[in-house]
Amino acid sequence: MGRVIVLGSINVDLETRVDAYPQPGEKVIARSLARHAGGKGANQAVAARAQGAEVIMVGAVGDDEAGKASLNRLHARGIKLEVDRVPRTPTGHAIVLADGHSNAIAVVPGANALVDARALRAIRGLVSGDILLTQLETPAETVAEAARYAHRYGARVVINLAPYAVLPSDVIEMADPLIVPEADLDAFRQTGSTPASLVVLRGKAGVEWDGVLHPGPIVPDADVVDTVGASDALIGTLVAALVQGSSRSAAARLGLEAAAENVTRSGSQPDPRL
Repeated sequence: MGRVIVLGSINVDLETRVDAYPQPGEKVIARSLARHAGGKGANQAVAARAQGAEVIMVGAVGDDEAGKASLNRLHARGIKLEVDRVPRTPTGHAIVLADGHSNAIAVVPGANALVDARALRAIRGLVSGDILLTQLETPAETVAEAARYAHRYGARVVINLAPYAVLPSDVIEMADPLIVPEADLDAFRQTGSTPASLVVLRGKAGVEWDGVLHPGPIVPDADVVDTVGASDALIGTLVAALVQGSSRSAAARLGLEAAAENVTRSGSQPDPRL
């Protein structure tokens, strides 16, 4: 069985719950404040590991308490770490406003912005059967080089094109699948690039994989607690299923089930408090 190598961000989420989002110049009173484990890379790594996959996390944190806490948490979940601790640099943070149905997020990259070509050393030994899973909360140049490296050695490349950015066409062509939120689909199509396969995240409707819609469980609005990290739970679970030999439809179903479970609790990850 192959491994899932996640190249991506490790963040601390400072999440506050509001009844309505503030407009420019407006102040609102929040109902709560929590410090949670987050980062798209770490979220997806945790989700993949929860499905029983062997997971290696590649990234960077600061030399602060937040970085230490984040690494201890990932290690305790059985995730192998190839993570730099960058001196005199803060661990990445995300400021999350959530109203229970949607969220608004401002990301402070911190050490994530310093994940560079040195990270490629940590993913040497990739072979056919492994999957490189990456996103865009680390520098696009590093993502591109990692994808090329993995593809050269026969590993499958899965790219979550979020937050949206334009990647070189040759990198897009390696992605199997490229995973794009529905809101960014038009912008992506304007690039003219064509991935090996394309997954579109269509929210409550499910996921569309090369034109085939895979619906998922519908969570009643009254049961939705927090939508933060739902897509990461879906993606990490889907990739773990793929590395274990599941079909597209089975992987999509498992991913959608994980996303549905994720929205019924607080935080991007299970038991997320740091």
